[in-house]
Amino acid sequence: MSPVSPLKDSSILITGGTGSFGKEFLRTVLTEHEPRRVAIFSRDELKQYEMKQEWGGDDRVRFFLGDIRDYDRLTIAMQKVDHVVHAAALKQVDTAEYNPMEYIKTNVLGSENVIRACMNAGVKKVVALSTDKASSPINLYGATKLTADKLFVSSNNYSGNTGTKFSVVRYGNVMGSRGSVIPFFRELAQKGEPLPITDMRMTRFWITLPQAIDFVIESFADMNGGELYVPRIPSMKVTDLAEAIAPGAPLVEIGIRPGEKLHEEMISTEDARRTFAQPTRYIVPPTLAEWGFIDPVGEIVPDGFSYSSDTNDQWLSVEDIRALMAELGM
Repeated sequence: MSPVSPLKDSSILITGGTGSFGKEFLRTVLTEHEPRRVAIFSRDELKQYEMKQEWGGDDRVRFFLGDIRDYDRLTIAMQKVDHVVHAAALKQVDTAEYNPMEYIKTNVLGSENVIRACMNAGVKKVVALSTDKASSPINLYGATKLTADKLFVSSNNYSGNTGTKFSVVRYGNVMGSRGSVIPFFRELAQKGEPLPITDMRMTRFWITLPQAIDFVIESFADMNGGELYVPRIPSMKVTDLAEAIAPGAPLVEIGIRPGEKLHEEMISTEDARRTFAQPTRYIVPPTLAEWGFIDPVGEIVPDGFSYSSDTNDQWLSVEDIRALMAELGM
């Protein structure tokens, strides 16, 4: 990270700020980065109430009740904001297959509202959070996130060289986030029940919440607008995760769920043709950049490369997974 934090003395807004990422991001920024102000924007009043119990006494923290589907409310919340982290999204794969229009309204049209509000308010930099499911998507959720990624990157064409800068950060499953399989597996193991595995061959990318937050902040420091940043993170076998959580517990294969992949991907072979490799990350430039995008430092990845969880060169063992859980107090 840069010697001086890119968020020092900054006014920051986090959409979806009451989620797992937003709560930990708020804690990290307030304790380590000396912001001037941090605004939490979300639609859940109960979660805001719970966050206020911890941070309501800090005069740097503000809470805005609102939905990213509401452009007018976003416009009010964005006033005098320097940096935005866009974390708000609907995220459940199977729910998206049954409720596609709701996901389009939030993940696509809501993202458009965030972009317009940021440009009109003169926000300096915006980082949107993406997912490995946005690469070569096979489900509705992934398709909406890919569309959102494209919206944020292409918006640099409209904001130009002197306006708001937009970039995207894409990473995999987050250890310790809300909805994690870890407490679910532990509960089943305590009852003596087998752990359900959709496919014994399944692999996933894995990142801790603190690592994800540090990566986002580093991206704010380096971004010029238009970059898709992908961290170089390890993969793990889902069966190894089960063994790390509940040693010796029986496993039962239940079949892949609707819209689920056997292995996840963060950079496709097609995108790799313009992807630059750096020691700790990959950077995917935009396909069209009429604002004068400058290619990043790094080497183009080899022909035929794809960044997939089953062909990754970094892996977590059962012992590695247990060590990470212990480090996070899980």
